[in-house]
Amino acid sequence: MGSILAYTTRAGKRYRALYRRPDGSQGQKRGFTTKKDAELYLAQVETSKARGDYVNPTDAKVTLARLGGEWLESRSTVLKPSTYRSIESAWRIHVEPKWGNRAVGGIRHSEVQSWLSTLAKSHSPTTVLRVHGVLAGILDAAMRDRRITHNAARDMTLPKKSRGGRSYLTHLQVEALAATSRYPTIVYTLAYTGLRWGEMSGLRVKNVNFARRRILIEENAVLVNATVHVGSPKTNETRSVPFPSFLVTPLRVACAGKRSDDLVFGDGPLHRRLPQSQDGWFAAAVKRARKEDRSFPKISPHDLRHTAASLAISAGANVKAVQRMLGHASASMTLDTYADLFDDDLDRVSDALDQARSDSVVAIPLPRDDSEQ
Repeated sequence: MGSILAYTTRAGKRYRALYRRPDGSQGQKRGFTTKKDAELYLAQVETSKARGDYVNPTDAKVTLARLGGEWLESRSTVLKPSTYRSIESAWRIHVEPKWGNRAVGGIRHSEVQSWLSTLAKSHSPTTVLRVHGVLAGILDAAMRDRRITHNAARDMTLPKKSRGGRSYLTHLQVEALAATSRYPTIVYTLAYTGLRWGEMSGLRVKNVNFARRRILIEENAVLVNATVHVGSPKTNETRSVPFPSFLVTPLRVACAGKRSDDLVFGDGPLHRRLPQSQDGWFAAAVKRARKEDRSFPKISPHDLRHTAASLAISAGANVKAVQRMLGHASASMTLDTYADLFDDDLDRVSDALDQARSDSVVAIPLPRDDSEQ
């Protein structure tokens, strides 16, 4: 146990608590107006030492800015460039200006909640959730380092992301989009394989197996701050994706004259100008298609991935096959993402049960009413 010592100040008698930290060094806290308050503090220190959750008050005074820089540096080695860019932006624009000069031990749950609620009034749920994740992640690291005893950013009331309606193109609409596009083979490939844009960007000639009609997904290329970063696919796992036979000829043309390590589509249509930007080639193709057909939906390149799932399911593919094609972590994830596309399956189940009952149940005569005799 520690000890309590009295001392005199101009304001009167005061007490200080002396104790040993877990590392054996001397610790103290001064300024208690009563001996009882000093004893209560000393008891809390001894209890926290026994539980293994003692926090050195000096360590709790470190600023969030200092820990935030260390946390971001640690994330830069494990996150993909595009993901790191988004959290770095959230830190730089929102978290650091608000909390950078604050001691981690002085941040309170109520003020974090108030800040997030105010932020939600002017920013999207996606932004608020990302900003919260950065602050909470830094404070989690502070907890693991025994700088704080609890994370003031946890157990927040946060806005929910609403899943907007998806646009699925029909076969005819895919044809119309390809016809108005500068790069029709890319449109067909995205719409009939479900590749992510980054997977398409990183596709090399050696990854296309024409004999088996398979595309091997090994790399993902993304444009971050005008620099192309090539890495593993989103799920960090390679996968083999089938493509229909009508794509054999267009893909052969795209691969013609290139070495095995060359990109199938080069870097022109993929990186020099973002396709979804207002002046990009994809957006221009959509505008032309909508001009020809007012009912044509306003879509992004990622909607062609959704289209691939829709076309595969309507063609009779089961959920496991769609999962493998899209590279989802599990079949349940595919079902959660595209539950609306499986509604027709429910109708077929009920129709099949009705037919099975009709085929199996033998007609049973109605009971005879003796009063009619």
